[in-house]
Amino acid sequence: MKSPGPRTGALISSMAPRNRPAPDSTFALTPEPASADAAVVLRCFRLVFNAVKSHFQQLEKRSGLGGAQIWALSVIQQYPGIGAGTLAQAMDIHQSTASNLVKILIERDLVEAQKSESDRRNVQLTVLPEGKRILKNVPGPFVGVLPDALERLDAGTLKNLRRDLTKLTALIQDLDEKAALMPMSEM
Repeated sequence: MKSPGPRTGALISSMAPRNRPAPDSTFALTPEPASADAAVVLRCFRLVFNAVKSHFQQLEKRSGLGGAQIWALSVIQQYPGIGAGTLAQAMDIHQSTASNLVKILIERDLVEAQKSESDRRNVQLTVLPEGKRILKNVPGPFVGVLPDALERLDAGTLKNLRRDLTKLTALIQDLDEKAALMPMSEM
């Protein structure tokens, strides 16, 4: 795994919670050590969410398409003839979500759907010239900055992150489990 650059390392180191003057001088905010760690982790989440949001906004501004649409378009370009079910698996999203993405791409004349010769129930997807043009003009990573960064983590770090985030999500009430299979650009 690539270690954080000097700018990133300094940024994270400088994120220690700051004691701010309280409006009432009889009350001073002094975080406990665990609270200090929680504040730094919260700031890291904010950085990640902001990077994700900024990346998707940039994609949409340059292409007129949402992040999930760009991602789907790039997967279809990478695997000509892919079907909606396999697209859903490749993107780790619900099949109905993939079908909706494909429908939009077809309506915008970016993707073509043809019935498979071997099984007429299956549809094969290919990117049309306008879709290829869009992909050439938008910044990557097409999958999004968070999935891209996760793929670049070493196996041990990724396993620890999975374990720790599983613990974190278990503590949060009212999680919408359906959101786990939704593209982040649509949240």
